[in-house]
Amino acid sequence: MLILLDSADLIALRAIIPGHPIDGVTTNPTIISRACSVKSEIPELLRQIRSLIDSSGMLHIQVTTATVDGIVAEAETIKEQFGRDVYIKIPVTPEGIKAMAILAQQGTRITATAVFTPQQALVAAKAGADFVAPYVNRLDDLVVDGSRVVREIKQIFTEYSLKTRILAASFRNIEQVHRVCLSGADAVTISPELYWKMLFHPLTQRSVEEFERNWKAIPEEEERNQNKRN
Repeated sequence: MLILLDSADLIALRAIIPGHPIDGVTTNPTIISRACSVKSEIPELLRQIRSLIDSSGMLHIQVTTATVDGIVAEAETIKEQFGRDVYIKIPVTPEGIKAMAILAQQGTRITATAVFTPQQALVAAKAGADFVAPYVNRLDDLVVDGSRVVREIKQIFTEYSLKTRILAASFRNIEQVHRVCLSGADAVTISPELYWKMLFHPLTQRSVEEFERNWKAIPEEEERNQNKRN
């Protein structure tokens, strides 16, 4: 199970990376727009994220064009600027699927994004995507069980020996993350806020506080001898 952070907030990312078992960072135009006031700031931001996760971490960058030629050209530009090992995020539109097939033939790493159905995931996998990213919370908002969609995608990929992995995305709470883990997702991408919530439990905090109190209650040797003399 891979854990990625879905953020372009350098302060939030640096609070977690390095030191925590994070496998990479995912971005999209919406996330980037929250971190940059003008487009000229974007390349430097992505370079800093690339440096933060170093060569062992995955960086997923989304295209912003909609045509086949535009997607392919933008993907090449992204690879030239940020490394040929980046994952190019491409929405599962008809044009996007065509671009995936072209780029996959060239050895480009691809994440098919904005996935809402197992059928979209299947077509993207056959087009050569390395990951498919189903949007769990947005499915839940439509009264469709997002974790069930993940489970069905996993079943199809297993049944037909497809190597594409599932990168579950779009989470509102830890329960959703828990459900997709049980449903067979290969990876999740979550906000830094949700990552911290994954680690917190009040009973853990209470236990740590109890350990500290009990440790402090053990007297030092000199204090113990003094008590004996008194």
